[in-house]
Formats: sequence, structure tokens, C-alpha cells
Amino acid sequence: MTNLLSYTHFPVYSIMVLFLGAFLVVIAGKSKALRHIFAICAVTASLACLIALIKPVMIDGEVIAYWMGAREPAGGYAIGIALEVDALSLFFGLLIATAVFVSCCYSITYMRFDENVSQYYTLFLMLSGGVIGLVLSGDLFNMFIMVEILTFAAVALTAFRNKAHGALEAAFKYLVVGCIGSTCILAGTIMLYAQARTLNFAQLSAFIPGNFNTSTIIAFALLYIGFSTKAFIVPFHPLAADAHGAAPASISVLISGVLTKSGIYGIIRLTYFLFQSMALGKMQFLLVFIGSVSMFVCVTMALAQHDFKRLLAFHSISQIGYVLTACGLCTALGISAGLYHAMNHTLFKGLLFLAAGAVLQQTGTTDLNKLGGLSKRMPHTTVLFLIGAFSISGIPPFNGFASKWMVYQATYQKAVESGNIGFLFATIIALITSVLTLASFVKVSQSVFFGQLPEEYKDVKEVPFGMRFAMGIFAVLCIVTGLFRELVTHYLTEPAARAVFDVGKYINSMLGDGYASAVMGANAPVRTEVVFDMAGTWQPIHWLLLLCILLLAITLVALLGRYDTVSENKAALAEGKFDIFFGGEKSVPSQVGGGDLFWGFKHNWRHYFSFMHDLHSGIVNDYALWAVVALALAMLYMLIVL
Repeated sequence: MTNLLSYTHFPVYSIMVLFLGAFLVVIAGKSKALRHIFAICAVTASLACLIALIKPVMIDGEVIAYWMGAREPAGGYAIGIALEVDALSLFFGLLIATAVFVSCCYSITYMRFDENVSQYYTLFLMLSGGVIGLVLSGDLFNMFIMVEILTFAAVALTAFRNKAHGALEAAFKYLVVGCIGSTCILAGTIMLYAQARTLNFAQLSAFIPGNFNTSTIIAFALLYIGFSTKAFIVPFHPLAADAHGAAPASISVLISGVLTKSGIYGIIRLTYFLFQSMALGKMQFLLVFIGSVSMFVCVTMALAQHDFKRLLAFHSISQIGYVLTACGLCTALGISAGLYHAMNHTLFKGLLFLAAGAVLQQTGTTDLNKLGGLSKRMPHTTVLFLIGAFSISGIPPFNGFASKWMVYQATYQKAVESGNIGFLFATIIALITSVLTLASFVKVSQSVFFGQLPEEYKDVKEVPFGMRFAMGIFAVLCIVTGLFRELVTHYLTEPAARAVFDVGKYINSMLGDGYASAVMGANAPVRTEVVFDMAGTWQPIHWLLLLCILLLAITLVALLGRYDTVSENKAALAEGKFDIFFGGEKSVPSQVGGGDLFWGFKHNWRHYFSFMHDLHSGIVNDYALWAVVALALAMLYMLIVL
């Protein structure tokens, strides 16, 4: 009995309890009380198991290797299914379990009027178990199985409100491109197994670096694209907007805060562990470039949106761009900054999606042009939303500021240390993105919560306490993780960052001490001291430097914008564009629509927005083609680089 309660069993418990909960929810049938009890108990137990691992894994530095059925390595090969939990996998597991717990609490009230709610909770728990199983898995094929579980559960949940406009279409797009990504992961796994005759992640990490050939490089490209589809980074970002727009708000929290993290986790494991390719400057360039493009493209796409949830969806991928950029620097500070922002993204983006769900439930719409003045009717939701908006915009002392500051410093330091000005451009893009994010949320705040209250919403009431309680958890965490940056980095992100650079420990913990050196020889990873050179947040010289870079970023935006000629301005005035601000002989207050607040900026950049509008056709064939083209380019690039 004592052995069963050992913390070494907690990783498998954290997964099994979710799948067991999915089964018990079905058994509960139409009993709402039992259904809610089973769901809450499952997500709470999973989170508790992972929290209990903080002491041995994060603080003491242990790596837990758990072999299913006690089938440990034999004859030089690892056989059977295994879980391996180091600080990196536990970090992502904690993020996922926290988001799942809060989303489940929110769902109890939010989903009470929906039909077939028992199926909802079954799919919800299957999705949760799949993602946690992915980040704790110690073998590549089991990761693929978990990818399949989470993908199909996410597709079903996207279409759950199938009578909503666009729900089935969004689910179909997700299914098509998601299956392309899953197929890439399966094909890459098969190619690696054909060479190494093992699926164990640690053993593959020891085998591949000394056996690079065309087949392994193609497998690398396949796996990279497969995990990129799960992270929704460019060019897979339109899927996130479609899925978020159609799915219930509680599921949008999981898609944004959970599924994207599974993709980022896969990319980190792939590049730093399996292929150990991040020492190459061109691999660093690839991740930083894709991350920077994702940041800028998605924040500009958000500015053009008129739907609350679609706007949040594009911002979600823009923030994931920060994470990928920082993790692509291959520095201790960069990894810590990327992981910190990944955690913050889960918190503030979860809060914002729950606020959007509250608005949708009370008003029946997320159209920014139809909303306004809801702060008068929903004051608690307004305050909670503003906390999330301040956090994502990088306003101190909220958590988004702390992690973004670390990203700015990490990219700037990388530029100085490497002498590569390209990393300085990454800093500039990150700052531009932050400015545009703030502008976008000024627009959302004005369009939804302030201004005039439309007549049809005069009787709107605040959402029930259960929904506000769930939002409150995220809001409190946004404040706490911003105020206590040192504690967060010391106990969470820095141990996870050290794990990223200690590949030898990961291999030896699973396969025995000395295995990495015996198999890899000269290619064996050397354990080095990891130093986090973090400048003080409040030192004036650093603020002055940030201000200079920010001014450069704003100047760059201005220069890239195309200014109107006199005739074009006259034409805009002739259209009556500004008539909404005045009426009669004297000025009168008027509601500024969600698409009007930054009309001037969008007009100056109209050619860019027109191009992006044409590019994002909404046709699933185009998105599938993007995936194929991305795979071809990834293969070509990696064949050249590796």
C-alpha cells in the first residue's frame, strides 16, 4: 500500500484519473450531480498529483522514470511504454492541469443549458488526459497516440455546439489539417524506428545525433511540422481562429492554453533533445524567424477582427510567437523567458476567453460592433477582463510585463553576444507586437465594456458566481505571477530551463548511469553550468535602452505605413467616414464601432491588410496546401542545414 502511494506513481495517476473520469461520466448518465463530481474530482486529483511532484522534481532535481508493467531496458533496447518526468515536462504538465481545472470549474455553470453535457465532459477529460499524457510520455509512439486522442477530442469539442454558425466548418478544417499534422508525426516516428529499432525517447536521443542521414533529417522535418500544427504557429494560425470562434469558451481555454503548449513542448523536445540541433545558428534562426513572423502577422490580423473570440484567437498565436522566439535563442535566459511567457499566456489568455464566454452567454453575440457599455451591467466581468488585458499587453505589475521584459532582454543579449543584428530585429518585432497588442485591447475594452450601452442590452445581468470564480482564479494568478517574478523563475522556469540543457541526465535517468557516454561517445552531451544573467527589472539604464528600441520600433511602423495623398484623404472624407462623431450643429457622443477605433492605422496599412485578407481565404483546401508547402520547405531547409 505504501508503495502505491509513492510519488513515483503520481505521473501515471495524473493521466489515468482523467481517462477514468471520462468513463465514469458516461456511467453517471443524466445525473448532473454525479457528472460534476466525477469531472471535478478527476481534474483536481490530476492537478494534485502534479503539484506533489514539485518538491522531488523541481527543487531536488530528480528525473522520474516510470516503466509501465515494470518492463525495463533489456538487451540494449528499451521495451514497453514508459513515462519520464523531468522539470521541463512537469512544468508543462502543471500549466495544462491548472488550465484544465479552472476550465472545468467554469464549465459547470457555463454549460448548464447545453444538450448532451455528459458527452461534453467525456470529451473534455479525454482531451485533458491526452495532453498531459503527451508531455509526460517517455516514448515517441505513445506521444503519437496521445496526439491522436487530443486531436479528435478537440475536433469533437469544436463542433459540440453544432448549431452555432461555422462550428461544423471549423471542426472539419481542424480535422483535415490536424490529421495532416498527426500523419507527419506518425511518418517521422516510423522512419526513426526503422533505423534505431526503438521508440524510447531517451534512447532515440542517444542514437540520432551520431547517425544523421537523409532519412533522419526528413523525419526531423516531419515531426517539426507535425508539432507545429498543434502549436498553430504560422502558417497554421487560421485554424486557431476558426476553432476558437466556434468552440465553447471553456474549450477555447484548452485550445489556447493547453493544445498550443503541447506543440511548443514537442518542438523543444524535438530540437533540444531528440536531434540536439539547437547549437546550430541556422536552427536558432528558424525558430526565431517563425516565432517573430507569428508574433507580427497574428497581432495585425487581430487588429482587423470584428469578433471578440476570433480577435483573442489571433492574439493567442501572437503570444505563442514570443514563446517560440525566446526558446529559439538557445540561451538559459531565453528558455526561462519563453517558459515564463508560456505560463503567463495560459493564465491571461484563459482569463480573456472566459470573459468572452461570459459576454457571449449574457448577450448572445461576440460582434464588437454590436456591443458596448457592458461595464454598467457586468462590472465584475469588466474588472476581470481588464486584468487579463493589462497582462497580455505587458503593463506592469502584471505577469505579461515580467515575461515580456525577459524576452526583450534575452533577444537583445543574444544579438550582442552573437554579433548578429537579426536578433535585435526580433527585439524590435516583439516591442511592436506589444504596442499593437495594447492598441488592440484598447479597442476591445472600448467596444465591449465602455461607451454607450445598446438598448437591447439594458437588462443584461452579471454572470453567475461559478463563472466569476473560475475567472477570478486566473486573475489572481496573473497578479501573483507578475508581482513575484523571482519566486516563479526560481522554482518553476529556471529548473525547467536547466532540464532543457541537461540532455545527458534525461537519457541516463531512463536507461542507467553512463548510458549516454557509452552509446554516444564523443557526441555525448556535456553537462555545463547554466547561468541566468537577468538584469534588474527596475534599473533606469535598462528602461532607457528599452525606450530607445521602442522609439525605433514605432518609427519603423510609421515608415512602413503608406500615407495617403491629399486626394485620397478628400475621398475618405467624402465617404462620410467621420460623420459618426458629429450630428447636427453641435458635437454629440457616439458609439465608436469595433472596426473604427484604429481606422486610420488600418487605412495606412490597407494594402497589407488587403493582401492578408486575400491570403486567409477560409478554404480548407488552401490551408491543407499551406501545410504541404510548409512541410516541403522544412524538408529542404533542414536538408541544407543539417
